[in-house]
Amino acid sequence: MSKLDNTFQTRNPMTLLHTSDWHLGRTLYSKKERQEEQFAFLEWLQATIKERAIDLLLVAGDVFDTVSPSSGSQKMYYDFLLKIRNSGCENVIIVGGNHDSPSFLNAPKEILAALNVCVIGNANEETDDEIVVVRDSNKNPIAIVCAVPFLRERDISRFTEGETYSDRSTRISESIKKHYQTVAELAENKRNELGKNIPVIATGHLSVIGGKRTEDDGVRDIYIGNVECVGSDIFPQTFDYVALGHHHIPSVIQHNIRYCGSPIPMGFGEAEQKKCVYVVGFGEDDLSIERVEIPVFQKLESIRGDKEFIEKRLSELKKSDISVWVEIIYDGNEVFPDFTVWANEKTADSKIEILKLQNKQYLSEILTLEDETQSLDELDTFDVFDKLLEKNNIATEQKEELQNSYKGIVIELNIEN
Repeated sequence: MSKLDNTFQTRNPMTLLHTSDWHLGRTLYSKKERQEEQFAFLEWLQATIKERAIDLLLVAGDVFDTVSPSSGSQKMYYDFLLKIRNSGCENVIIVGGNHDSPSFLNAPKEILAALNVCVIGNANEETDDEIVVVRDSNKNPIAIVCAVPFLRERDISRFTEGETYSDRSTRISESIKKHYQTVAELAENKRNELGKNIPVIATGHLSVIGGKRTEDDGVRDIYIGNVECVGSDIFPQTFDYVALGHHHIPSVIQHNIRYCGSPIPMGFGEAEQKKCVYVVGFGEDDLSIERVEIPVFQKLESIRGDKEFIEKRLSELKKSDISVWVEIIYDGNEVFPDFTVWANEKTADSKIEILKLQNKQYLSEILTLEDETQSLDELDTFDVFDKLLEKNNIATEQKEELQNSYKGIVIELNIEN
């Protein structure tokens, strides 16, 4: 925790709530709407903010799942921001993530500022814009936030003609570190100007070494090469707390550097995880962090095993008489050609809804055929490209170069404008 000269006033107690990756508008397997879960979370969040007497709400990116949110998603967002004032929270700071459209987030920022909602959709040349002084109801400064959004490559550095793949990675990594050093210096200057021993907090929407992922979490690669994961040493000691977004699983990188994760499971790989927000308290000379568990608003479960195991688990869920969305993966030793029909029969007249069926054994049988076929559901963007390279017998050296170039293109397409 940063220390200041004793001539400064004693630090006032201040409490923030760290959340991220709401992904409003997200569907499960492109077919299951999740608005009820997301609405329930925002209602819970509002109640928690009131109950915990939160002074500052920090949302560390990916408010929406797409650059063009549905009207329903937009309504949830704005209704929540209007209601939050009734919860006693004086300050809200929202930064853009890689899924968010900076122009969409920024459009109403002047109107939202009237509600003490500060929105930083993207970085720009005026780095001072990311320095936000948080004040209490009496207008006294209680914290400084370095509200750093997702740093798009084009916002922090410029492409150099002829640079190699490795050079580009190094340039991006150094630019990210430099950006955090700059905002830390600006925050220190602002704190000296205010003459008060108040905490300095930073946000970040990026991959930091130590962050956790699952196969179907939907987390996109946002940079190229070894810069995909930066070390926590990019964050200067000035920061008392760093609120991270991007990874959907809660992770403690260091005691005061954390991912809170998404509020609802983004895929079945997260079905058994405990979702949370962090409540961070700043006392006169200490930092307290409490992990507050988010309730489960819709049960998800992944059932994987042989026929006997799957049947037993489906029977248990049926008896529980609760709404549950499931993926069922059969990986028994015997070929099970009528697996889909069987699974649907076992879940008939129940509150079990099957969202994904996968027959591993049957798939293996199909893949032994001379003309190999595979469902696109089983492949990601890079798998398809790799198979195309194999089919055309591309040389190893050229293949690596093409894979790197292709990855760069995919990342650029995935980073929303």
